[in-house]
Amino acid sequence: MTAVKAPQQLIVTVYGLYAREEGGWLSVSSLIELLAELEVDEPAVRSSVSRLKRSGILAAERVDGVAGYGLSQQARAMLDQGDRRIFERPRARPGDGWLLAVFSVPESQRQQRHTLRSRLTWLGFGTVAAGVWVAPAHLLAETRDVLERDGLASYVDLFRADYLAFGDVRDQVRRWWDLGQLQRQYDDFWHSYSPVLASWKRRRSAAEAEAFRDYVRALTAWRRLPYLDPGLSDDVLPPDWRGARAADLFFALRDRLSQPAHRHVEQIR
Repeated sequence: MTAVKAPQQLIVTVYGLYAREEGGWLSVSSLIELLAELEVDEPAVRSSVSRLKRSGILAAERVDGVAGYGLSQQARAMLDQGDRRIFERPRARPGDGWLLAVFSVPESQRQQRHTLRSRLTWLGFGTVAAGVWVAPAHLLAETRDVLERDGLASYVDLFRADYLAFGDVRDQVRRWWDLGQLQRQYDDFWHSYSPVLASWKRRRSAAEAEAFRDYVRALTAWRRLPYLDPGLSDDVLPPDWRGARAADLFFALRDRLSQPAHRHVEQIR
């Protein structure tokens, strides 16, 4: 199985799964113990937490005299928003139409331009032309929320649109998005985690610590993919599209592992 190498990503997954029900906070000792089970040593945990503090994701906080770290308001909003994309599998339907983002950022504000492009990419937008990006129409509310939250709304106009001419929309979709690269990432996830699911299916009971390790790693590997995938409708996707197969695998792992993994965390914190 392909290992998830970035401790920061694992920490964000652990916070997203288990800290929000505790007010967004985990003690230092619990975090170190949980990450040790994921083969991350204490110095790497502390170094990663420092970077997450600098990026505004975590903040040092004591609860009842116990040292720990809590999620920032920004991080909670991002995680709450991410839940819909990751766990609800929103997809377009034929005939829904498109969302166009048309933007212009002054040359003197290059960093804002970079940030805007990064946010649109992370939301799942494809590129039609310079300053014209496209996404399925169902991403409107999420796009508006993200651009307003990050102070980018003043650079962008959003439009609903239909594709009318002069090409086949399926061919255009392949030009707007790199579906081949996304397909390869779905295949990587499948090849890494289908043996994990097969192994769990052969068991009569769940080993809680192992369920925790497998679930956190699987979610950490999975959670970037729903952001890169705009949720296109089936009629414009390649006929051999394997995103649905990969999603079914992740949700089968979630159904099998989430409860025993949660019980394991409860024993530690």
